[in-house]
Amino acid sequence: MKSGAKFAILMVLLAVALVAGFLCYRNSEDSYKAVDPADIDSIEDLQAYFHHHPDRDIIISAHRGGMQEGYPENCIASCEKTISEMPTFFEIDFSFTKDSVMVLMHDLTLDRTTTGSGPVENYTLEELQQFRLKDRYGNVTDYTIPTLEELLEWGDHKVVFNFDNKYINTAGVSEERKRAALEYYARQLEEGGKWSRYHNIMLSVRSLDEALFYWNRGIRNVMFCVEISSPEMYEAYEKSGIPWNYLMAYIRLAVDPQMQEIYDKLHENGVMTMTSITGSADKVKKPSDRRIAYMRELLAEPDIIETDYPSQFIGLPWDRATLHALQDAAIAGRGK
Repeated sequence: MKSGAKFAILMVLLAVALVAGFLCYRNSEDSYKAVDPADIDSIEDLQAYFHHHPDRDIIISAHRGGMQEGYPENCIASCEKTISEMPTFFEIDFSFTKDSVMVLMHDLTLDRTTTGSGPVENYTLEELQQFRLKDRYGNVTDYTIPTLEELLEWGDHKVVFNFDNKYINTAGVSEERKRAALEYYARQLEEGGKWSRYHNIMLSVRSLDEALFYWNRGIRNVMFCVEISSPEMYEAYEKSGIPWNYLMAYIRLAVDPQMQEIYDKLHENGVMTMTSITGSADKVKKPSDRRIAYMRELLAEPDIIETDYPSQFIGLPWDRATLHALQDAAIAGRGK
């Protein structure tokens, strides 16, 4: 079936969902029971958490911890708010302070998300505490900039983290600093490192070379979120020597019907697929239109959807049983 025809069917499914009143989240009683993050005590448990199963609910992943009014990005309070509302895992970013402490911060500068200004690395951790975090709407909150250590302690046996090394892909970062950031991550994960006792960490990597950097260093206590958005990328990872059960596949902004054969192969290997809609559906301005855009993403059925606004998926169906019922209802309607 051509992609245009599939898009048209998705539009029919949306209409059916809206008219039939299915836009009310419910768990199927027969739903697949995933590993509870509270029970993750080993790499095997983490691999089980991210193992593909066709009946498993779609996971709504909270980008930068999730954002709501009054709850800033990369803030422990925001993470706490999100997991109080829904099951999820968190993509988190870090920057180094002047005294080499890792703090939660997407940008390498303070201006956008705090009351401070200038590069994070110009301030010690103590100096950073004078500033307050701002939410996505520019509101100043009472929250200060948390450290990675505080986040890890808070999230231990509570939630899974997807760590994004922003030094790798941020414009203007020297090759020397990129290498230093990679080395720092590796040291923390190696035996005796500060992160080595945690079992709830995935690393987002930007390339196969970056994944192999960790793998060849003997890092075996984390999984890797890797881009597999083409047959060539799939073949490269298949030949890489990194077992599939160490990988989760980022398939870019949306499910691509022309890639279905690759998705099927990933699923056969137990690999979950993830789309990130932070630059697409999350940008739709009108709330009702954005909700329809979210519904369309759900109906496309990636295994994971990464979003800035996970709480806005509440009330939408992300369990497979409801999504399949919507699809069946649309098909039946088309046959009349």
